Amino acid sequence: MYSNKEIWNVTYPIFLGLLAQNVINVTDTAFLGHVSEVALGASAMGGLLYICFYTVAFGFSVGSQILIARRNGEGNYHAIGPIMWQGSAFSFGMAVVLLAAMYVFAEPLIRLLITSDNVYHATYEFFIWRIWGFLFAFVNVMFRALYIGITQTKVLTMSAIVMAVVNVVLDYVLVFGEWGFPEMGVRGAALASVIAEASSLVFYLIYTYTKVDLHKYALHRFGRFDWNMVGRILHISSFTMVQYFLSMAIWFVFFMALERLGERQLAIANIVRSVYVVMLIPVQSLSTTANTLVSNLIGSGGVAKVVRLLNRIARMSFYIMVVCVVLCVAFPHAILSVYTNETALLDESVMSLYVICGSMLIASFAFVYFNGISGTGNTQAALVLEIGVQVFYALYIIVVGMVIQAPVEICFTTEVIYYTLMLAFSLLYLKKAKWQNKKI
Repeated sequence: MYSNKEIWNVTYPIFLGLLAQNVINVTDTAFLGHVSEVALGASAMGGLLYICFYTVAFGFSVGSQILIARRNGEGNYHAIGPIMWQGSAFSFGMAVVLLAAMYVFAEPLIRLLITSDNVYHATYEFFIWRIWGFLFAFVNVMFRALYIGITQTKVLTMSAIVMAVVNVVLDYVLVFGEWGFPEMGVRGAALASVIAEASSLVFYLIYTYTKVDLHKYALHRFGRFDWNMVGRILHISSFTMVQYFLSMAIWFVFFMALERLGERQLAIANIVRSVYVVMLIPVQSLSTTANTLVSNLIGSGGVAKVVRLLNRIARMSFYIMVVCVVLCVAFPHAILSVYTNETALLDESVMSLYVICGSMLIASFAFVYFNGISGTGNTQAALVLEIGVQVFYALYIIVVGMVIQAPVEICFTTEVIYYTLMLAFSLLYLKKAKWQNKKI
């Protein structure tokens, strides 16, 4: 059984890594929020569309991470390298295919999804530059899977800091045209993010080559491309790939609904979502820890201790989130002013922020237990659970956002419902289902 200290030692580098990594989302929103509402909306729609495809690779890496963690828990270290390199090759191949496909289909796809001409043109301009990040981000997530799986998570912090610093500097010079660079607006924000992801990959490669025992983990050789190995990874990760894609696609449905309410409502939603993403970081960090520690624990024969471990991590998640919510409720204008200095826009965003705060208290439990299910290797069950919750989510937002056209803060109540259902179904599964003897 892992102690609180051991849980935190795995979690805090993931937390710092996600914090630095999300500087990309925050800085893009913050800089473009000072350009125009259209630019702000375009970064939301274009960024979400990018993340929808990125999460396919992320889902693949989560399946790889579960396998790596299980082999690490078993002490079968030489099996880790083939998972890493074969998975990286497959993930990079996905990136090339998606990049080519988006160059052909991005324009009609975005036109289909967005009604406002101004937002459409700005979104396409952002997205067509942003998709070059596939080539780097799809490999980055495999390095993330490696280091989380072997519980050497401190490198994630260092990599994300490199990425964050590069992105902040380039956002400043490329969005506004400082230091002799051209003023590129939304294109500059997209290009800055791509270069930041490339710098992160370079860091991972250098660090792995110079600091890691390549022979211990069989990382010193690639060998031939092995479809059998990729098939074994896909057996676990195919469900997480679909799951993560759907979880982001449903967010896109949310923003489609708000885009039809108007550019102002879309800007409010993007500002609040940016705060929401930052608040999710400690929850995501602890849920990622839950995922990998559950898999390690099962690999070392500790099945009976899994639920107690999840309860401990969930309590830590809740206590941290209470502090975050208190700060948001106490200083809403100070937090929101990072993204805009327009008083009316700030005032209109406060109620939505309060709704998100309520949903995050529930999410602090829901994410941990849900990721615990994936950690057991039962990714198919996690996918079924996710789909069930998302069907209700989609119907709710279509009715509330598109049919009734309710205010933004009412639309955000979907998050409260989403996490409540996720928590209830996750607890029911862990209590009633036969997950203890899952072999991967």
